[in-house]
Amino acid sequence: MKRIATLLAVLPLMPIAAAAWAADMPGSSDLLEKGRQVAVAADCAACHTAPEGRPFAGGYPLQTPLGTIYSTNITPSVKNGIGAYDEAAFARAVREGVKPDGTHLYPAMPYPAYSGITDADLHALYVYFKSAVAPEDVSPPKTDLGFPFNIRASMILWNMLYLPYQRFAPTAEETPQIARGRYLVDTLEHCGTCHTPRGLMMGPQSGKDLGGAQLGAWVAPNITPDLLSGIGTWSDEALASYLKTGVAAHLAQAAGPMGEVVEHSTQYLPDADIQAMIAYLRHVPSVKGQAVHPRSEYGAQGGDEASLRGLTSNVDLGWKTFSGVCATCHQVSGQGRNQYPALFHNTVTGADSPDNLVATILFGVRRTVDGQTHYMPGFGDAAAWTDQLSDAQITAVANYVFKQYGNPSMHVSASDVAKERNGGSLASSMQKFLSILGGVFALVVIVGLFALLLRRKRA
Repeated sequence: MKRIATLLAVLPLMPIAAAAWAADMPGSSDLLEKGRQVAVAADCAACHTAPEGRPFAGGYPLQTPLGTIYSTNITPSVKNGIGAYDEAAFARAVREGVKPDGTHLYPAMPYPAYSGITDADLHALYVYFKSAVAPEDVSPPKTDLGFPFNIRASMILWNMLYLPYQRFAPTAEETPQIARGRYLVDTLEHCGTCHTPRGLMMGPQSGKDLGGAQLGAWVAPNITPDLLSGIGTWSDEALASYLKTGVAAHLAQAAGPMGEVVEHSTQYLPDADIQAMIAYLRHVPSVKGQAVHPRSEYGAQGGDEASLRGLTSNVDLGWKTFSGVCATCHQVSGQGRNQYPALFHNTVTGADSPDNLVATILFGVRRTVDGQTHYMPGFGDAAAWTDQLSDAQITAVANYVFKQYGNPSMHVSASDVAKERNGGSLASSMQKFLSILGGVFALVVIVGLFALLLRRKRA
């Protein structure tokens, strides 16, 4: 009875005590909200959530020239996720790409960019994932790259060459807005991971930051202020619209990996952060590409679809495919309708590479922004067999679209389409070379580690 009386006396005080504890505990609401915002800005969901999978449970397949890398489970599951990580282990994994057991992550996880995350943001991120994310006991597929890339110890040397080991700090020369933009672009959003070209050892090429790069079947375009190859002719309003919605009217539409960035990350950023990113991108050094004309200024409404409609013989396969597959949505003169963009004054059809047009035809577009899904079906291997287009059909319709509405100097071959189906030109052209380079790379690492062991024994 005495215990019951004591409990009844204490009960009225429990809500007060709980409120005080919640305000002081590491997972307080303000800290959790900050961690959530950092996770959104760092675009964690895009790579760590598999199609139709549980949030942050991993298993997303990342196609690279070295093979398929599957993302890890970063929920607080003790068995399969980060539930057993303390904050120091979490920080090392995020910033250095090393798990608590010493296993090295591949830099498909953008830890070289995340190395700049501030201590305060990293603490908030850790608390968020440990306290607010549901644990999922899901074991993602194991990454199993071929020899020598399966020797993860080779990342030790790669990290020595390319990992900054440096936290973000504003400089005296930049305004607070530009500093915030630099932190978002270079660190949290890790834009350079896709938009900076890679060298022979897959490290970022010096002097070409954000200058555009091959990304599997897609091309991440030049986003420096260059007037011809970059975004120098884009208005602030167009850039803001693109980052918030995936659409810049009469310019571009986000598809492929960039569509995922908009869907999972940039649409949720505060307007002040969007403006900060734009301000910083205006100040990065321009990188000149191969373009001789701004991508968005090619083409005009027109074409011969209406005059040829109904003909079944002696007609171009490109026109025939366009008329039967594309014209219903993009209209007979390529002017577009509703969410389907015009094919002229479009950075995809005006590009100096055919890859993104071919990839769009093969894989389609799907992104959900503000609750509305923007969708174009793909006509590649994943489509229903009644909707699949052959390499010859895609080759013909891509050439037709370039000639009628876009950059007329572009020419697509059947081998180009075949490469895109199989992961893109980078995968096919660099695979053999990277295998040779990787063998030498792994051998150097193994010899170095062996020499280090001998040295320790002698000591």
